[in-house]
Amino acid sequence: MPMSETIELLEMNTDGGSRGNPGPAAIGVIAKANAHTIFTLSERIGETTNNVAEYTAVLRALEKIDEEGIFTDKIRFILDSELIVKQITGLYKVKQPHLQELRKTIISLIKKLRDKGQIKLMSFVNVLRDKNKEADQLVNDALDN
Repeated sequence: MPMSETIELLEMNTDGGSRGNPGPAAIGVIAKANAHTIFTLSERIGETTNNVAEYTAVLRALEKIDEEGIFTDKIRFILDSELIVKQITGLYKVKQPHLQELRKTIISLIKKLRDKGQIKLMSFVNVLRDKNKEADQLVNDALDN
């Protein structure tokens, strides 16, 4: 069901991980506005690498925003992977073709959400792992269960 009001700031903590690289992998996402949880995701994504899991967490978060009809003035993605933040924002080149495809999918979904007016401003922030504990826990929960 679509949300009626526009969220001023949606903070989106995302994480992805695999046990072994590649290995069994999962994603964790926690979306918050004014310290209230809007949604969480905790899903296994099969056998893959840490980087694919990190990208997939961002992608699934954006898909959920689309599916739920969430509108936000500003969205801040918070990841503990500096590499993924710098690749998504274009500061670093993405060399691997499968990661280029994931990035392309993310960029086109961002454009779609912007065109529909669901998101206006967007930023990607890199934090230390201990500042992303909730998303990390969701990854581990998915892998353990």
